[in-house]
Amino acid sequence: MSEQHPEHSTGGTYTVKGKEFTRDTRYIPTRITEDGRDGFPVEPGRYRLVAARACPWANRAIIVRRLLGLEDAISLGTPGPTHDARSWTFDLDPDGRDPVLGIERLQEAYLRRDPEYPRGITVPALVDVTTGAVVTNDYAQMTLDLSTQWRAHHRDGAPDLYPEHLRAEIDAMNDRVFRDVNNGVYRCGFAGSQEAYEQAFDRLFAALDHLEDHLTTRRYLVGDTITEADVRLFTTLVRFDAVYHGHFKANRNKLSEMPALWAYARDLFQTPGFGDTVDFQQIKEHYYVVHTDINPTQIVPHGPDLSGWVTAHGRESLGGRPFGDGTPPGPVREGERVDPAHTPLDRPTGALRA
Repeated sequence: MSEQHPEHSTGGTYTVKGKEFTRDTRYIPTRITEDGRDGFPVEPGRYRLVAARACPWANRAIIVRRLLGLEDAISLGTPGPTHDARSWTFDLDPDGRDPVLGIERLQEAYLRRDPEYPRGITVPALVDVTTGAVVTNDYAQMTLDLSTQWRAHHRDGAPDLYPEHLRAEIDAMNDRVFRDVNNGVYRCGFAGSQEAYEQAFDRLFAALDHLEDHLTTRRYLVGDTITEADVRLFTTLVRFDAVYHGHFKANRNKLSEMPALWAYARDLFQTPGFGDTVDFQQIKEHYYVVHTDINPTQIVPHGPDLSGWVTAHGRESLGGRPFGDGTPPGPVREGERVDPAHTPLDRPTGALRA
């Protein structure tokens, strides 16, 4: 059977007793392209990216938008970290409404697309500001299109996150990382039986062991620069010790106990465009408050200590150029900065907790 997207489920129920977790991967396949083949041409200012910082799939889109410098072309709306059975809500905005779309719930944009929309109200979603309707929530294709279809609007010095000569290798890496790591942690956390959990656990850590070996001698997953593959792995790794290790019982060891992966994750975290999009407090609130069948008390852990994220990683010794022939993105835009209390960046190391 197919479950709803785990970022939106009815009544906080995410597990089915006796069953393994199976993700619903049916998304709205409409694309925004240069030629407008699906009726939605690339047009600066027309679309709004709705992406909750808590969600790893949405975090990908926030990172790619920032790395490519698409802030002026595509605006950003950020729902709060928790949602009810109906929808993500804009409770962080004044009066609880998105200031551009004027809606309280992302569900409203989905229903403008389809009044009988049958599936989960998921993030990220690209919304047509002119109609208020969702164009697509296909998060995997979305970030690839930001790289390939929006090139005319990339910042000067934007990296090529999906270089043509490496696409087959990136696609293969993305496929395995999705199946065994990105979705693998959910298969652990939402397993409905001991057998399903143990199978998911073994598969997850076999993949992490493979990646540990792979990254021991190379700085990035594919090639010698940051690519889409690194973005996709990073958003799971950055949540691992704060959420997946305890909440999802992915606890053979912590990320911080896997030397190459931990150094790799810190390297990316300290790279402009990655760590400056991460809000640890929102991440924890989402998982521990929304998943009431796993955490019925809804108590959000005080830890872990975040100071390790800003310690030296030493990955420069492996070579590589983070942005290739390009340059890092500039400072985070006003109004898009993570709450300083929710990140270890630009703060002294020490007893810092999420």
